[in-house]
Amino acid sequence: MNYSTIKKTAVAASLVAALGFAEHAQAQTPTVFGGRSQYRTWSIGVQGGITTPNTLIGGSNAFGQQVGYFQNKVGEYYGLTVRKQFSHLFGLELEANRGRIKTYNHDLSGPATEGPHGAASAETEVNWAGSLNGVFQLGTIDFMRRENAVNFYAKVGLGVMAFNPVQYSDNDFQNVAWDNKGNWGSEIFGDRTAVGDRDFRLGMYVPVGVGAKFKLSEVVALNLGYTMNFTDEAWLYGPSRQGDTKQRFSNVYGGLEFTLGSRDKENLTFTNPVSTLYDELKDPSLRNEVEALKQRVSTLEGTVDQLSKDSDGDGVSDKFDKCPNTPAGTPVDGSGCPIKFPEPVAQNNATQGAYYSPIQFEFDSSVLKTESYSTLDKLAKELRDNNSSVNLDGYASAEGTEAYNLNLSKDRANAVKQYLVNAGVSASSVTATGYGEDNPVASNATEEGRIQNRRVEIKVK
Repeated sequence: MNYSTIKKTAVAASLVAALGFAEHAQAQTPTVFGGRSQYRTWSIGVQGGITTPNTLIGGSNAFGQQVGYFQNKVGEYYGLTVRKQFSHLFGLELEANRGRIKTYNHDLSGPATEGPHGAASAETEVNWAGSLNGVFQLGTIDFMRRENAVNFYAKVGLGVMAFNPVQYSDNDFQNVAWDNKGNWGSEIFGDRTAVGDRDFRLGMYVPVGVGAKFKLSEVVALNLGYTMNFTDEAWLYGPSRQGDTKQRFSNVYGGLEFTLGSRDKENLTFTNPVSTLYDELKDPSLRNEVEALKQRVSTLEGTVDQLSKDSDGDGVSDKFDKCPNTPAGTPVDGSGCPIKFPEPVAQNNATQGAYYSPIQFEFDSSVLKTESYSTLDKLAKELRDNNSSVNLDGYASAEGTEAYNLNLSKDRANAVKQYLVNAGVSASSVTATGYGEDNPVASNATEEGRIQNRRVEIKVK
């Protein structure tokens, strides 16, 4: 076992220990940055409330020309919501509502009786209204329990509504002066008919609101809010002297919201990452796990240091080196002992240089082993000093296809060439050739033989 193998083993053991700790910690408490899958993110809600033709920032009441005479009268408004929470701060909500919006003249003796086409009051029935809202949440912390018990939020969206405005000549909403399919009086506006003969009109609106959610349980929350609705309609309450002025209305509501999904998961709406982080840092069992992991890592580091100590620099650690104090540059086997190579055959033409042992490679790899560096450094020095050239013949064992092994043998020869070039040898003096499975030096039927065939032979000229 060489140092590279020891290092890989130690790193693998560290990873296994760390992963085991992470799994244990995650089983105890959700991680702060664990993603949406560990939370419940879907919810549905029911709500009901009242409407008014005005908004907190002012509004366009179709009877507003008679200031002080026409008053708001509340109408009912109710609906459903479906929400997907993407983080503890933001979600998307589909909202559907229906209801009524009312206004009337409280003083029939005043000039307001001459209001729009003689109408004393108006009632707009919202057949349906649907919008897609972005909900932005800010959580307040219950410091006694360190969890989000109340969430304040703001929302803005875009929607479409179908509505049917009707105007009355009295304040009891009994005598119709105009409706969406009828005619209106000619006293002010002349003889005209309403647009179309539908029971409703379609218009766009933008809801902008604020609210608060109170956590009643892990499943149920109380939802209270106020929404201003800015419409793209001048006829929200029917025709008026205001012409194309866009109308507004608002609604106040209360309702219940139900979180869907397994109760084993936390509700993302009320998740408090700061509290979760605090719990993870302060959890005694977690601290004990951290300390235990530190001790294991420290022990492992000491073992790695001991196993990696190589006094003679032959690539085999002292613990496994059976031949200590091997001279530098001596090729050694896995036990740290010098490898005995046969004496090179003398060449009459003197073209054969010094003998160098083959450079060995791992299975299906063209990466140089660290134990090859001393041999290649010695070879590089000889080539530089003597201005010699060298042939590098790459080979592979018989696993895989011949074409694949041919390319692998070329890669092995080029890996040795690149090392020599990086060591200062001229690239023109190095010839790298791959021969694939040819010329095996041992049998490919055994693993021992295949190990010897994964090689690059060095021939100095």
